[in-house]
Amino acid sequence: MTTKTMAIKMVDTLGQYEKIRAEIDNGIREVLESTAYINGPVVQRFSENLSNYLGAKVVACGNGTDAIQVALMALGLQPGDEVITPSFTFIATAEVIALLGLIPVIVDVDPDTFNISTAAIEAAITPKTKCIIPVHLFGQPADMEKIMQIADKHKIFVVEDNAQSIGADYFFSDGRKMKVGTIGHIGCTSFYPSKNLGAYGDAGALFSRDEKLAEKIKIICNHGSKIKYYHTEIGVNSRLDSIQAVVLDTKLKHLEEYNAARRQAADLYDSLLGTVPGMQIPARTKNGTHVFHQYTIRIPGGKAKRDAVKKAMEEKGIPTMVYYPVPLHLQEAYKPFLSSSTSFPVSEQLSEEVLSLPMHTELDRSQIEYICKSLTEILNPNS
Repeated sequence: MTTKTMAIKMVDTLGQYEKIRAEIDNGIREVLESTAYINGPVVQRFSENLSNYLGAKVVACGNGTDAIQVALMALGLQPGDEVITPSFTFIATAEVIALLGLIPVIVDVDPDTFNISTAAIEAAITPKTKCIIPVHLFGQPADMEKIMQIADKHKIFVVEDNAQSIGADYFFSDGRKMKVGTIGHIGCTSFYPSKNLGAYGDAGALFSRDEKLAEKIKIICNHGSKIKYYHTEIGVNSRLDSIQAVVLDTKLKHLEEYNAARRQAADLYDSLLGTVPGMQIPARTKNGTHVFHQYTIRIPGGKAKRDAVKKAMEEKGIPTMVYYPVPLHLQEAYKPFLSSSTSFPVSEQLSEEVLSLPMHTELDRSQIEYICKSLTEILNPNS
């Protein structure tokens, strides 16, 4: 086993930085010398470049959680309005719904893609439903064509949580292709350092193809002000700092390359693990491309078995993570929002079976082969 094989990381942001060190360092130096630290010219440049890449207007903000909050504010939702979102996701999605006095309506997910169940969405709609927040989990799109059909039928908004799937494409049945995050009324993303497009601190953005809505979002992010000291909206302070913008603008040039590297790693995982007894490799939707923010397998047999596999992998020097050990409907803070008649069998089963393997742009073949060989031996010690 080589030293490099032994030094497997769940995420390797340092290795990625080493390849673009000169670009990053020069860009940061320029920001420091300009003293335009917040919303400087580089922020505008990054926003424009990302807009061109996505095909939608981009408004940069402080982080991904702020992005979802600002989106709901921009849509004019009022306390008591209901917002449908999946149970199997990170807490931020439901967190901002509750913070704004809205009602999070938590629903179950699809057992194959782990994304929000469109059947569960339809079953949860009431006269108070004003918005759906699908999460494009682990790098692949939710069923946006069906979700938009539901939204149009009931005249409700769609805010896409695209924190894990930037760069992914969605394929419509009529042949159209759109970037995930630009299909609904508003898309939101996080640029947390471990994301496919990651900053070196907190950062986020909102997307919209509606120019007027994008302008309102921009105003809300800047204390509700378009002209300094004149406030037309109730706003927040959520602006992107210029150092993060220069990092993101540099890495945006490499995003397609990064996502291709992730897919290549996932393809190798699939080929080496696809027939291994005792586990399931990730399903891939036919409705779009997968950018593999995570490579998440399932270990059937319950939490104890999954946790034993995780421990055994760590003993072999292989980090793994459980995303997510507690679905939203089992979080203490969200129990008051639940109906006693609602069940979440898929989310509960996933939380006991999922295990994410190392996934990043710097993985090499020998590392993946070692990971897969180790996992195979752990799951099938007598074979």
